[in-house]
Amino acid sequence: MSLPPFRGAVRQIILASTAIFVFLLLAVAFAPTLAQQILDLTGLAPQTIRRGWLWQFVTYGFIHVEPWGFALTMLGIYFIGRAVEEQVGSRRFYGLYFSSLAMAGVAGFLLSLTHVIAQGGTAGAGAAANAILMVFYLLYREAPIMLFPLPIQIPVKYIVIFFAAIETAYLLLSHFALHFCVLLLGFGAGYIWYKFMYRKRLVPSVSISERYYSARNAYYRWKRRRAAKKFQVYMKKHDRDVYLDEYGNYKPPDDKKDDGETWVN
Repeated sequence: MSLPPFRGAVRQIILASTAIFVFLLLAVAFAPTLAQQILDLTGLAPQTIRRGWLWQFVTYGFIHVEPWGFALTMLGIYFIGRAVEEQVGSRRFYGLYFSSLAMAGVAGFLLSLTHVIAQGGTAGAGAAANAILMVFYLLYREAPIMLFPLPIQIPVKYIVIFFAAIETAYLLLSHFALHFCVLLLGFGAGYIWYKFMYRKRLVPSVSISERYYSARNAYYRWKRRRAAKKFQVYMKKHDRDVYLDEYGNYKPPDDKKDDGETWVN
């Protein structure tokens, strides 16, 4: 029942998001004009993206205007993100967080070009939280999650299905608003990151190590055969014949014929 440790990339992201959220709350209360300017500048909106405000593909993930949604998103990142970070490392976790925001934002913007769906604006780290949840499922497919504070363990795949279903329902009720499109696209961003960024980085490192050890073993086998030939020449100079197989293993005189079995010295 202990809580996950609050450290690493998860800690930095939550602290930065909380500081920005508190600043926005104070700005809304005491300087509403400034608060609106910040929201217009950093929130994701297709019309401003078309003007070249490309930074919004990332900055929208740090802008929260609704306390309850902010609290749920940060709790999800805290509880699920810590397990993902321990598996992939802090640097890759940062990559997951920012790339999932960017991928979901870009995909949502492209959908908005239809002028039928994905209209309006969006803000919040919900897409990144959904991406982290998807990566957690892909890393720990059979793992159960305890819904704190309820002492109930639920398989992670049902958690993914539940949140995807709820957000799909809101998507339909909102007539395919950009906000809920981006949230659902976060699941896809997490899947893409795992399959094409995380997994593809692991495979080359394995293949490189295999090539290294294969080359090293081939070099040692070559040195062994060379030493065996030198040993045969030396023994012949002393009127003694020795028999070595192709791998440099000694063969007793009774096994001169290659019968498929070798005796290793």
